[in-house]
Amino acid sequence: MNCSNCGHFNEGGKFCVKCGHKLQEEAAVSQAAAASEYQSQSQPESAYAPQQPNQRVRQAKKVSKSFFSYFVEGIKNPTATAQATGESQFVNALITVILYALSIPIMLYVGWKLLLIQFVRSMFKLPIISEELAPSDMEDFNIGVDLIKATDINSIIHFNFTDFVFKQGIFIFIGLAVIIGATYVAAKFGKVDVSFKEFFSRFGTFLIIPTALLLIGLVLAFLHVEYFSYFMNFGLLSIFLVVPFTIASFKPSGTNGLDRIYSTLIVYVVITIVLTFIANGLGEEAKTIITRMGNSSELNDLF
Repeated sequence: MNCSNCGHFNEGGKFCVKCGHKLQEEAAVSQAAAASEYQSQSQPESAYAPQQPNQRVRQAKKVSKSFFSYFVEGIKNPTATAQATGESQFVNALITVILYALSIPIMLYVGWKLLLIQFVRSMFKLPIISEELAPSDMEDFNIGVDLIKATDINSIIHFNFTDFVFKQGIFIFIGLAVIIGATYVAAKFGKVDVSFKEFFSRFGTFLIIPTALLLIGLVLAFLHVEYFSYFMNFGLLSIFLVVPFTIASFKPSGTNGLDRIYSTLIVYVVITIVLTFIANGLGEEAKTIITRMGNSSELNDLF
């Protein structure tokens, strides 16, 4: 330590060996100055750094709380909630549409084994097939079903979650966007004076119950309950009710527009076309799965 009085270097001790100046006071002053300088430099960054993630967390909590209240209210009072919905609920309606689009492929990914088993069972129950089957054949089939249920076939056939769910989810979302756009155009032909954001918000609000049905089916699929397919079918077919409810919830600004019955039928044609494309896409995925199952040596070893 250098003495501040004479500059002599001291290896230790309380006083300078050359001039006798007290060294401890010097050390304490230098340490306090260094600590004060460090705090002054680090304090602005430490005070600023936590604010960014906290703001994002608060915003996420605010959005999720708003959506939960909106979703619950849409289930309790769907018509009143939809009619009171304006452009301010556009984000919540968009989240509902995204949930609807993603829940279908996730449900199929989780429960496709159960759907395959249901399909084969229905085939076995056909009179043409069941009359030719011996009781031992059904016992062998039931044993095979138990083996399929107990086996993680996804890892054997390399059924990729991200590739299937996001690809089909985007495809279904685009299909929903086409349906909403067609419904909006039909409403415009019916002399309904409304902005697209408000129309989208109301359509998304009427879509809450079908989305809730799909989410229930998704939970049942995770629990390996075969009845999940009924909720999936109800959720898909409910889109045919959302269209007329949305159109009927707006009052036309004139009397010379297209009749609501005809506008609804036009949108039904669009829905049928969109669902056909979605079914074809899912059918191609099903063919891929079956082909992988047939070519999997590990799966063949189970039987």
